[in-house]
Amino acid sequence: QVQLVESGGGLVQAGGSLRLSCAASGRAFSTYTMGWYRQTPGKEREFVAHINWGGINWSGDRTYYADAMKGRFTISGDNAKNTVYLQMNSLKPEDTAIYYCNYRSGGVQYWGQGTQVTVSS
Repeated sequence: QVQLVESGGGLVQAGGSLRLSCAASGRAFSTYTMGWYRQTPGKEREFVAHINWGGINWSGDRTYYADAMKGRFTISGDNAKNTVYLQMNSLKPEDTAIYYCNYRSGGVQYWGQGTQVTVSS
């Protein structure tokens, strides 16, 4: 089992910034993907960004973003701390959602409890 604890959500005005964090604990995988999805009422959960970790000597592509987030959101990770961050800049009211951390490896995935991000106009 992997436990995910998110933090950093809150209320911000349009144009502002927030930084989300997600710390993983429990079972350790040598290769994994860790990232963020978001969901608003009545809509399906949508992909935001993720980062891949394939080991110390792995040099493959590490980060992926949904098109709507490119240039505004930056995902980064600290493998030693099993933590992933999502820096969100130039926030828009349509970014308002519950943001969920996701961790997957070997066909198994885990979800965090979600953190609310509200962007006021």
